[in-house]
Amino acid sequence: MADKNNVRIHIGTGRKAPSEIRVTAADAAGYFKHKRSKKMKVLLINGSPKANGCTARALKEVETALQKEGIETETIHVGNKDVRGCIACGSCSKTGKCVFNDIVNETAVKFEEADGLVIGSPVYYASANGTLVSFLDRLFYSTSFSKKMKVGASVVSCRRGGNTATFDELNKYFTISQMPVVSSKYWNMVHGFTAEDVEKDLEGLQTMRVLGRNMAFLIKAISLAKAEYGLPENEEVRCFTSFPDGL
Repeated sequence: MADKNNVRIHIGTGRKAPSEIRVTAADAAGYFKHKRSKKMKVLLINGSPKANGCTARALKEVETALQKEGIETETIHVGNKDVRGCIACGSCSKTGKCVFNDIVNETAVKFEEADGLVIGSPVYYASANGTLVSFLDRLFYSTSFSKKMKVGASVVSCRRGGNTATFDELNKYFTISQMPVVSSKYWNMVHGFTAEDVEKDLEGLQTMRVLGRNMAFLIKAISLAKAEYGLPENEEVRCFTSFPDGL
């Protein structure tokens, strides 16, 4: 017969099978409370030049849903900044940060500590805002910390078209970085020319709320899995295949 006063806890040990210990029910409750005590955080990037436009309205809906699920949030406005593109100088490979000490390096510190990243952009010529693209290129390329299992989501706003192309473009930053991508009940987009227009896009706003709840769930699930099993194994040597002429 099972002992009601004692329970078993599996302690994750990375790639190895978890070990098992017996503790009292009270100690087990304390153990799992400690595991959940770390405040999880998501950064939201507003890639629009407008602080309170359509993109901001969509991000706000995601942010509110995240907060209701106990996730700490911070929104960083990038789209109105003077952000230059990467110049391929290679300095970041030596220093671990971009040679241009601007909002990219400021955000990198916060990104390293965050559990998730939401990137929001308006649609310009069926693409993301150029300022945001320069920011993301440098942010992802110049940082040497692992982004593995940080959770990513992209949000786009448009008046009429180009949204799915922009959505795909933004998700590429996650899928090259071993970051799980969060989905919703539809592709993560809202429609409108002004923030007031977005208020009428009830389906788009619902998609944002579902996205926020799904993101919170995935972040919590990954946190528990990391504590129990550790991260997936990395291969020691990274393959880098190119096909120069003559070889």
